[in-house]
Amino acid sequence: MLELMDGRPEDESGRLEKEIRTYDFLDGLGIRYKRVDHAVAMTMEACQEIDRALQATICKNLFLCNRQETQFYLLMLSGEKRFKTKDFSSQIGVSRLSFAPERYMEEFLDITPGSVSVMGLMNDREKRVRLCVDEEVLRGEEIACHPCINTSSIKFATRDLVEKFIPATGHDMTIVHLPDSCDD
Repeated sequence: MLELMDGRPEDESGRLEKEIRTYDFLDGLGIRYKRVDHAVAMTMEACQEIDRALQATICKNLFLCNRQETQFYLLMLSGEKRFKTKDFSSQIGVSRLSFAPERYMEEFLDITPGSVSVMGLMNDREKRVRLCVDEEVLRGEEIACHPCINTSSIKFATRDLVEKFIPATGHDMTIVHLPDSCDD
């Protein structure tokens, strides 16, 4: 059984610096959050127990790029939705999207596969990544994500994401509408 805790860990030994930076950033903005520590969560299925503990909207976070690898996107969508490239591409006016190579994920967001999260935007000081959020994600009162590592998850008010966190990173947010199901 996973234990839901308030805020940052009391003992930070053994934690990665990027995780601690995430807590520092949130604390500096006055964002209240709850945290659960868990085994590595690499798939949405592995997130189900975490989801039950957090009781918040857990998102798929996809790191994408155009064919030329010159434009990069972080897409947040509901964990239950299937991602259809054509639906997203048509809304942002970019064709030939694909998953971005890991090296850009690490270089721009200081995150690795399996820990992709909106929290990584705090590390994108040059604003190389465009944030896109499916409107459904914004309907929940709370949102859950990884604090730049995939052995912890946090939840906080969606309002704080929109009104405090995203503005503090200097990024804009593009709201998209991704259908629940469609054909390729």
